[in-house]
Amino acid sequence: MSLIINDLYVNEFVSGDELNLFRREVDLHRDQIYKKEGKGNDFLGWVDLPGKVDHALLTRIESDAAELREHSEVAVLVGIGGSYLGTRAVCEALSTNPFPANETEEKQIQLVYAGHHLDQDYLHNLLDWLKNKSFSIIVISKSGTTTEPAIAFRLLRELLERKLGKDQAAKRIIAVTDASKGALKTLADAEDYKSYVIPDDVGGRYSVLTPVGLLPIAVAGHNIRELVQGAVSMAELLREKDQLTENPAAHYAVIRNILYSKGKTTEILATYNPSLTFFIEWWKQLFGESEGKGGKGIFPAGVTFTTDLHSMGQYIQDGHKNFFETTITIGKDRHEVIIPEDENDLEGLNYLAGKSVGFVNEMASRGTMLAHVDGDVPNLEIILPEITPYHIGGLIYFFEMACAISGYILDVNPFDQPGVEDYKKNMFALLGKPGFEQETKAIKKRL
Repeated sequence: MSLIINDLYVNEFVSGDELNLFRREVDLHRDQIYKKEGKGNDFLGWVDLPGKVDHALLTRIESDAAELREHSEVAVLVGIGGSYLGTRAVCEALSTNPFPANETEEKQIQLVYAGHHLDQDYLHNLLDWLKNKSFSIIVISKSGTTTEPAIAFRLLRELLERKLGKDQAAKRIIAVTDASKGALKTLADAEDYKSYVIPDDVGGRYSVLTPVGLLPIAVAGHNIRELVQGAVSMAELLREKDQLTENPAAHYAVIRNILYSKGKTTEILATYNPSLTFFIEWWKQLFGESEGKGGKGIFPAGVTFTTDLHSMGQYIQDGHKNFFETTITIGKDRHEVIIPEDENDLEGLNYLAGKSVGFVNEMASRGTMLAHVDGDVPNLEIILPEITPYHIGGLIYFFEMACAISGYILDVNPFDQPGVEDYKKNMFALLGKPGFEQETKAIKKRL
């Protein structure tokens, strides 16, 4: 697995001496992670997860995915946060052609999403569209009671049962949930749904390489064996490389924390490949939910260039300088498009004739990084050879390990999320949920 951290555009902001100060600390944190002795160690199952994904599980997932693909035009993934973002990140990245080239491609199963927000117009339109579609449901929830997916699943299940009858509908529903408890587990057992287990020691935002992500990714038609193998290769590389400058995850984690100590409190993850836009969304959850605790943490933001250079570019270049950028660069595109020469050359583009659009995109990225560095915005670059299941799997594991190390440097627990419960208490109180009467009284005094 080859992934390169290019710190050329950050050297004037971070010195070698500053990096060296973290050597012993990083060694300690890596040791805590691998021995599962650090903060939140009951959620460190992801560390050795890729190597434990066995052939039997992958075969079962591929078989169930093939069955759904055979009998359905549409698969609806019901989930939120880590039960949704990882899958969408991978599927969007690996979707090679948004414009079907032939009838065979057009007939591929369509993966759509529900339960990731509470917009009733979206749900209405989805349900109305599905009335005339043959569809299946993959519902993902540890508890089965998370509000957004629970509402969506109830509505979708009711529609599917009306269309097919309860017995046949049960054959079109697969649950990914807790091994032994929870509302969804109880329902899955009662209705005889096929089901997969969310490991107890893997948190949602680290779960894309479990059945949480592997099942829907397989349903979408992508190679989950290569995805897992990419993660295995990256895991082996990161464990083997014990020198800070040779270990890309540790190197990245340290640089971002040095910049944070210098007032760069926001990290902007940038890509020049729109297929990675949802990968950025997954990254935002991974780092935001892991690090934002105790009044600390680097705020994760994201942009897709060159599109956002024509909107956010002005602020990044000339605005308040409390941020740094990390750019994901892809070494090799999947296709090449050559710019033709034009006799009239009204646009003045003939100087680019014979060059590829990819070359122009690359020069845009180089020019942008240099301009932003000149504008006091440090730029770190992550170079991925190409977008394939293997390399995306490696990139996922790279960010997971970097996030764990970075969280430990910040002295927070990177694996819990206590802050997300606060809004739920207020929401449940306002909705009149049983058991929240005291909160309801307190909120009414404030309204």
